[in-house]
Amino acid sequence: MTLRHTVSSLATNMVGKICIPEDSPWFNGHFPDEPIFPGIAQIELACDLIADELQVPLQLIRLSRVKFKKIVRPGEILDIRATCGNKENSYTFTIMSEGRETCSGMIILQPSTTTSQSP
Repeated sequence: MTLRHTVSSLATNMVGKICIPEDSPWFNGHFPDEPIFPGIAQIELACDLIADELQVPLQLIRLSRVKFKKIVRPGEILDIRATCGNKENSYTFTIMSEGRETCSGMIILQPSTTTSQSP
């Protein structure tokens, strides 16, 4: 999956958009007759948006106040927003689909010496 994003001039407000491919490996076994894009995959999209903008590999340290409000299905287009938080390395994020919030919360990231790979 390729995340397309645009960012404000101060890199404090990050915005991305992605169409969830129907053949994404995230759907393997989740669930065979009723595919659902996993919550952890949504969080990874937010982390990827931030890492892409900062141009540095990041690792997730902590999650806070994460809420999943809408099921994401194959083929949905997600709008991802991330904003620098009040604390160092903290970011708030919101993921929307069809004008409805699918996921939101706060993440704390730190630079990583290794890169993770999505399924």
